[in-house]
Amino acid sequence: MALDVQDLVIELDGRVVVDRVSFTVGDGERVGLIGESGSGKSITALAVLGLLPDIATVSGSIRWNGRELLAASDRELASIRGREIGIVFQEPATALNPIRTVGAQIAATLRNHYDVTRQEARRRAVDAVRRVRLPEPEQLVHHYPHQLSGGQRQRVAIAQAVIADPRLLIGDEPTTALDVTIQAEILDLFERVVAETGSSLLFITHDLGVLSRIADRVVVFSDGRVVEQASTRDLVLDPQHEITKQLIKAARETSWQRPEVPA
Repeated sequence: MALDVQDLVIELDGRVVVDRVSFTVGDGERVGLIGESGSGKSITALAVLGLLPDIATVSGSIRWNGRELLAASDRELASIRGREIGIVFQEPATALNPIRTVGAQIAATLRNHYDVTRQEARRRAVDAVRRVRLPEPEQLVHHYPHQLSGGQRQRVAIAQAVIADPRLLIGDEPTTALDVTIQAEILDLFERVVAETGSSLLFITHDLGVLSRIADRVVVFSDGRVVEQASTRDLVLDPQHEITKQLIKAARETSWQRPEVPA
């Protein structure tokens, strides 16, 4: 089992925001976390990478390929981020450094973990940009984030997340800030990247229509708790919890994407 989260509890200033959450992500599996804003899904992903604020207290277990992450040092966690687990955040404009070229930022992920020359890192950065299907990658790596569109910045963020070939890719609401046409393109890109690399995927969203396209299995959050877990097909055809039913209703009212039932 690649990722195994058991009885995870997260408190912020004494307030429980994640309450005994448990789920797994197997090798090559695509799992979705879904719930309303503030339900605890994104902070759970941050806990996996050890990116919680200092005021947070955490208990339970997060095991990555058998290794307990909650007991890992900052140095150990830094060695895992990017190299073994990559993440794409919701808003690349804030995730990317505005005063560094996108090529330098993509290459930095590789150089942080591997002993490669600057020239080799730059070549790999160009390859990563080409991999996410951005135009003229040799020129684009010299651009700054503000010179790119929102969709292009998100593709850069994906290139940065996958350049070191992580075994788990986390997408933390990576399509929310994009218009519907670009959303579909980014979802297609996520599907293609995980299919090509064989990596596992943990995809976080509040939109079941989005998740039904990309996840094999869905974990439903509400008020910091997991209220339902099922395969995507079973969840769409036979939802058990009222929250899940509401999410399905909302997705069916979305014009661009209705929940699909996997074959």
